[in-house]
Amino acid sequence: MNNFSEKCALCPRLCKVDRAAGQKGFCGGGNLVKVARASLHFWEEPCISGESGSGTVFFSGCTMRCVFCQNKEISRGNAGKEITVERLAEIYMELAEKGANNINLVTPMHYAPQITAALDAARSRGLSLPTVWNTGGWERCESVAAVRDYADIWLTDFKYFDSSLGEIFSKAPDYFSVAAAALEQMVKQTGEPVFDENGIMKRGVIVRHLMLPGHLDDTKNVLRFLHENYGDSIWISIMNQYTPLCSDERFPELSRTVSDEEYNEAIDFACDIGIENAFVQEGGTVGESFIPPFDLSGV
Repeated sequence: MNNFSEKCALCPRLCKVDRAAGQKGFCGGGNLVKVARASLHFWEEPCISGESGSGTVFFSGCTMRCVFCQNKEISRGNAGKEITVERLAEIYMELAEKGANNINLVTPMHYAPQITAALDAARSRGLSLPTVWNTGGWERCESVAAVRDYADIWLTDFKYFDSSLGEIFSKAPDYFSVAAAALEQMVKQTGEPVFDENGIMKRGVIVRHLMLPGHLDDTKNVLRFLHENYGDSIWISIMNQYTPLCSDERFPELSRTVSDEEYNEAIDFACDIGIENAFVQEGGTVGESFIPPFDLSGV
């Protein structure tokens, strides 16, 4: 893909900064990739992690500012180490050698030119694993299209139906319209989900929705939108693992976990409207155990 770094337009914020000259935009990304961890990860959906693990690369920085972010240590760009494209290619190969089911790029789009260059280098050395683009969903269609030859699986969030929630919780007032357009592009790219004989996804789209306490109606609207527009052509991951790390007094509803009653009602709603391709979570998923140590392992 073309390198947008000289006038960066990779994300919807369109900062237009010259990253090649060392300038940084809203995401905090510069000309070099910044990585906080690279390791086998076993906490993704079963068709992504499987028994061997997902070869996960956690990138620093983010284009959003979710007040409830569980990965603030890296999303604000503080943790991590800047590395070259050559080193990133080596990391892909090392994860493959460890038996990873795939290469899982977490919050990658603000580094898309460097990531794809590293994939080219790794593929020239024999890398053949599927590549998972693990995103917050708020992506430019142009950027999604630009990585079509590098994205086998999209593991994307769909956080909100109500755009006002996108504005107050993530500083993304157009979240729904942008995420909906990006999702359409993702599904066009990958087509119907494809799994191997062991149930590991090789191609397709998984849409994650993290339920927020007190916003059951928005969850229902998200589920209805996804099912009415995509049916069985996507898988939906309905997540109850919200961890109350938000200390902002403006949002008292975010100071608790999602109740069993809220989550069960969401699952019942999904069943009632005909959703079949879905992942659900059992109780006891809340907690910081889902947050890996961003200690530069594998970097």
